[in-house]
Amino acid sequence: MYDRQQILSELVQSASSKIVLLVMDGIGDAPGERGKTPLQVAKKPNLDWVAKESDLGQTIPVMHGVTPGSGPGHLALFGYDPVKYQIGRGILEALGSDVPVGEKDVVARANFATIENGIVVDRRAARPSTEECAKVVEKLAKAIQSIEDVKVSFYPGKEHRFVVKLTGEDLDDRLTDADPQKEGKAFVYTQALVVEAERTARIVNKLLDEMRKVLSDEPKMNCALMRGFSKYPKLPQFPAVYKLRAAAIATYPMYRGIAKLIGMEIVRTGDTIREEFETVKNVWKDYDFFYVHVKKTDSYGEDGNFDAKVHIIEEVDEALPILLDLQPDVLVVTGDHSTPTILKAHSWHPVPLMIHSRYARKGLSKAFDEFECARGTLGTIYAIDVMGLALAHALRLEKFGA
Repeated sequence: MYDRQQILSELVQSASSKIVLLVMDGIGDAPGERGKTPLQVAKKPNLDWVAKESDLGQTIPVMHGVTPGSGPGHLALFGYDPVKYQIGRGILEALGSDVPVGEKDVVARANFATIENGIVVDRRAARPSTEECAKVVEKLAKAIQSIEDVKVSFYPGKEHRFVVKLTGEDLDDRLTDADPQKEGKAFVYTQALVVEAERTARIVNKLLDEMRKVLSDEPKMNCALMRGFSKYPKLPQFPAVYKLRAAAIATYPMYRGIAKLIGMEIVRTGDTIREEFETVKNVWKDYDFFYVHVKKTDSYGEDGNFDAKVHIIEEVDEALPILLDLQPDVLVVTGDHSTPTILKAHSWHPVPLMIHSRYARKGLSKAFDEFECARGTLGTIYAIDVMGLALAHALRLEKFGA
């Protein structure tokens, strides 16, 4: 199999054009009882206007039928083969939270959860506030400093999320998730995938038991789940591969983490969509490529909250003129995966894609939604090819061959 990224890297040429990649996390959906998706129901005149002036299509993040995590979904959009570069969610969350990660560290993403009689009844502990999370993380940090000869560190994240870092000799990240992934299932411990990881698995499982003891008096956050065990990986750096000065504007740590891992510069921003778009405006002269991430479309998909997902789409649409007024040479609007509200989880469904530039084959599409994208000019493509299309529309690729 040829290396798409390597070929693009050899064809890339410098230019003054600017690219905006707007990722509406989990944007894809499927009709439920209402017979329509949130994208179809939402009032979004700006997105629909852009659709009429754009190439539309849909992407497959990994392969047909495979439900992707956010890490693989984003890596593919950035032009990295998600099968070749398999990265634990822990390192993404850690880097996005500015956690220092060294050679002797293994990090994991942790969730506070609610457990009853050994059954996980809420994997997100009713989504506590970030401030509540920080208080309980501090409680864990005071109670637990080490397991055996391994140092344990805790770092608060957004809402129910936090980072756990293990520091010691000969730690191995080849572990299964200590997370049943769905409510109504029994609490699970991690298991070693290789013999070399058995000691690390034992330490993690001791830590899980210790955390449950410390959290036993918490009404909702009475348990912790851990997943995405990972050490620090090395990946080709985005600015060098694509000759782009790249900025990442994201409110959630994990998405800042994946951008940092591939060499994008993290630009601090506010918590609202409008503030994120205003941040792009404020640093417009400093970068060529802008990765802008919207989280709540995914969060409300996972909650099964149809109306809230509609509202977030409308909020994006209302703020979109901020980006349009900048007149980017290329505007890509898509998601990293689909999160249908009827499933309350990521899914295998293709992801809507829209590419706007002066070179688009416009005029075929009427709106930005799953079904208009399915019949669009781009067809169904792999997400790893989005970066090549964005570079081509930005006139940043030389001709291949004689």
